Amino acid sequence: METNDSTSKAKALSFDDFLSKKPYSPPSWASHLKPVASKATTAVAAKYLNLDSYLILRTSKLLVGKDPGLTGNLLVERFVGAHIHLISKEEYAKIALTNVLKEQLIKEGRRPYVIPVGGSNSLGTWGYIEAMREIEEQLQITSNGVKFDDIVVACGSGGTIAGLSLGSWLGALKAKVHAFCVCDDPDYFYDFVQDLIDGLQAGVNARDIFSIINAKGLGYAMNTSEELKFVMEVAAATGVVLDPVYSGKAAYGMMKDMAENP
Repeated sequence: METNDSTSKAKALSFDDFLSKKPYSPPSWASHLKPVASKATTAVAAKYLNLDSYLILRTSKLLVGKDPGLTGNLLVERFVGAHIHLISKEEYAKIALTNVLKEQLIKEGRRPYVIPVGGSNSLGTWGYIEAMREIEEQLQITSNGVKFDDIVVACGSGGTIAGLSLGSWLGALKAKVHAFCVCDDPDYFYDFVQDLIDGLQAGVNARDIFSIINAKGLGYAMNTSEELKFVMEVAAATGVVLDPVYSGKAAYGMMKDMAENP
């Protein structure tokens, strides 16, 4: 079970090529206003490289003109000087926001590099393929030949399942990846990940190498009392803290699916 979203998104970004393109300002990053580590990872990495970062964050129409404060990863993003652009969910769905910001920055004499939601493109997929190679390497060193058959992850943008499932399929592990989506729906992600796979010319059907189950519940970053109770019980019993937006919903969905389909 993937539990660290910052590590996850660092993997997605590890193969991105914006430095080789010598931009003056790194990615416009489209994301949700709710705490998402991917944009924080980008902002911190940009600061290390002395680059500016511009984050496009989706929120409700009522909050667009208001200061979002320092909740969640916004604290980190503001610490490192990220430029934050709030837009409504309606705007998010209607216009190519990153292209608009990109054109604006070009007019200012900058050379921006755009990273999609979650770093989920064909290039970013290589980060998770490499992660699967690292997993296989660690198993060879530490597990005395013991293997596992299943990998369970949360799915919010599609890049994780694209890379892990491809890496497992291409490598020796051959574990089946089970994704629990926390937004949109399984059909959307099957189609989206298929596009990522086709972009790498892997020649495999997405539905053959992973499965997706809807774990969205009430909606993205919204929880039922049962989900929150589950997260609290896991933390109390094991010391493992699952976040309620991603890993908590995925683990809850996994346990529910195992009970219904033993």
